[in-house]
Amino acid sequence: LDIDTSRAERFPGVKGVITWKDIGSDKKRSFYGAIQPDEYPFAVDKVRFIGDEVAAVAAVTEECATEALKLIRVSYEPLPAVFDPEEAMKPGAPQLHEHAERNISWRLYQDLGDVDEGFRQADYVREDRFVTGLQCHAPLEPHAAVAQANQDGSLTLWASTQRPFAVSWDLAEALGVAPSRIRVIKPHVGGGFGGKMETSAVEFSAVYLARQTHRPVKVVLTREEEFLIGRRRHASTFHIKTGVKRDGTITARDCRSIFNGGAYNSLGIVAVYLSALFLNIPYRVPNIRYEALRVYTNNTPCGAMRGFGSPQTYFAVETQLDMIAEELGIDPAELRIRNGLAAGEVAANQMKIRSTGFAQSITSATELTGWHEKRKRPKAGQGIGIGCNAFVSGPRLRRLPRHTDAHAFSATLMRAHSDGNVTLLTGSADIGQGSDSILAQIAAEELGIPYEQVLVVAGDTEIAPLDYGTYGSRVTMMAGNATRSAAADLKKKILLAVAERLEVNQEDLHIRNGFVGLKDSPEVSIPFSDAVLLCQKKLGGMPAIGEGFFNPEDEGVLDIKALTERGVGNYSPAYSFGTHVTEAEVDPDTGQVEIRKITNAHDCGTPINPMAVEGQLQGSIVMGHAYTLGEEVRLDEGLMLNPNFLEYSMPTSLDACPIEIKLVDVHDPAGPFGAKEAGEGPIAPTAPAIGNAIHHATGVWVTELPIDPERLLQEMERKVTSHSPDEEEKA
Repeated sequence: LDIDTSRAERFPGVKGVITWKDIGSDKKRSFYGAIQPDEYPFAVDKVRFIGDEVAAVAAVTEECATEALKLIRVSYEPLPAVFDPEEAMKPGAPQLHEHAERNISWRLYQDLGDVDEGFRQADYVREDRFVTGLQCHAPLEPHAAVAQANQDGSLTLWASTQRPFAVSWDLAEALGVAPSRIRVIKPHVGGGFGGKMETSAVEFSAVYLARQTHRPVKVVLTREEEFLIGRRRHASTFHIKTGVKRDGTITARDCRSIFNGGAYNSLGIVAVYLSALFLNIPYRVPNIRYEALRVYTNNTPCGAMRGFGSPQTYFAVETQLDMIAEELGIDPAELRIRNGLAAGEVAANQMKIRSTGFAQSITSATELTGWHEKRKRPKAGQGIGIGCNAFVSGPRLRRLPRHTDAHAFSATLMRAHSDGNVTLLTGSADIGQGSDSILAQIAAEELGIPYEQVLVVAGDTEIAPLDYGTYGSRVTMMAGNATRSAAADLKKKILLAVAERLEVNQEDLHIRNGFVGLKDSPEVSIPFSDAVLLCQKKLGGMPAIGEGFFNPEDEGVLDIKALTERGVGNYSPAYSFGTHVTEAEVDPDTGQVEIRKITNAHDCGTPINPMAVEGQLQGSIVMGHAYTLGEEVRLDEGLMLNPNFLEYSMPTSLDACPIEIKLVDVHDPAGPFGAKEAGEGPIAPTAPAIGNAIHHATGVWVTELPIDPERLLQEMERKVTSHSPDEEEKA
């Protein structure tokens, strides 16, 4: 009803206080959120979840600011709340947003082929329900930002972000200024996992208060705040019905899902249409019907998180495939190979498969683990399970204000120095995945110089060319191709200058190991640094610059409406494929699950840096392991009860199970030097592979995440009871 900040403003040491009233009268200008904006930097008139920001204070010390916050008086009128998405859709439920009938924030409906005819052709039809829980990003570095108002009226922001340019645009929209007046610099980031894709109240507070106070302002979330207000992975419910022939060939699939979206859209709408894409790959499903609903509730908003919609989807798909395989008496690995899409095929929703190592990934993982022997002769309490997936290698779709083109592109600049070193300017963001190293390797390989001579300057909107940031495993594909293009452009200019000096054809020259020379006469060569000087002289003293750009327009025009509302369109230039085989042991007395080993075979195209790829795969697997067995967000009417590392069970390196990696090298024509996705996809098959291993060990199907030992033990006991002699006699 009212916010009184007067006491806080008078508190000694306080330099500035802001609420939504200070942002400006044009409320629409302050909206943010993907596709369908619905959120302000600060709550306007109404708070919708525990953690909705209402005010911020800048003071000379953190202690002073904390005390001043306590002096702000907010008058609330309690409103009815709803926390369960199915309850939220019922008539008469509290409505969170006026525009959302039945609290449905987004609906996707996909109807491809003839689903009813597909089920008529099926010899076996199975229908199941699967439930997944929430998951927090919990990066070691929480959201943080430092802002500075400059003498010319511009602003500089150092932010822990995955998308510097998006932050610049969002802040410009909110402040009503030109984006060029807000410089965003991404320093080294202590983890993001999708949680730092959006502009948050942290960045808004920093720039507003810096402009208001004319002082540098630092905003850093506490660990508890990070847990309470940081975006989360959606909890979901999937009802999935699949029809197959006797040989296991899939004829039709009918699915309905409900995503608990929380109080705002965030980037959650993307998770909905991505789930539709993942239902179409890696398997050949000719007839598919899918309705997906994202529902507003009075919980913390859910948004982007590593794997983005795939862990929930593949948990349902992959578990049900094992159920079908068991009913039909077909080996689960063989069932997957029979239905896998082949290179050159187009999925029902128009995704084009240019390359695939899917079958090879299954074969590799099963051979490495002795799959067939362990399936036939399992040891007591032990089981082995399989799970597969596909993932995108950079979305072709992107959203940024004032840009109407739907295609996501990357641009790169390279400058060669007279000492032989090269500076690579990119707007992409390394958030710990090692993408700066990969881009440097791509540049060095294309230029023919040592890797050590490439310096990467990334994530600075003042000096870097436009890039849409780090999400959807896009950096290697998009920025990598742009980098190779820039290196090729720079190399062409340098070789032209040397060719004129040596009076030879440019085509007769190459660059190898930092020397420019004749292809047929290696002894005729000059150092790369001398070649750069020749190029600069030819350019009249101007620097030798290479420009690179990548936009996958050759895939055709991407229909945003068809993609976001029906899940139809070739979303990515390339798709990765992978297989997990998990070996698990279940304690019959406690229901505790021990993962003895996870073996992953991943088709990442041609790996540019195999060690970095393995690190990404391992990290993704460990996160999936935790999602399946450990991490649980405990809620009481929207309040997280375990917002700390003591009670929210994050695995450490000591908790990680043994992991074996096999890289399936299948060159993809779209990727730089044949590379494609590696960092996100492997999280998705982890849960079903663990669940299927548990079933192999106990006979109990896992249909709900995270796996609760007590519930598993009850199911095991129920299964034993149902097969007891007394029960059989009654039957």
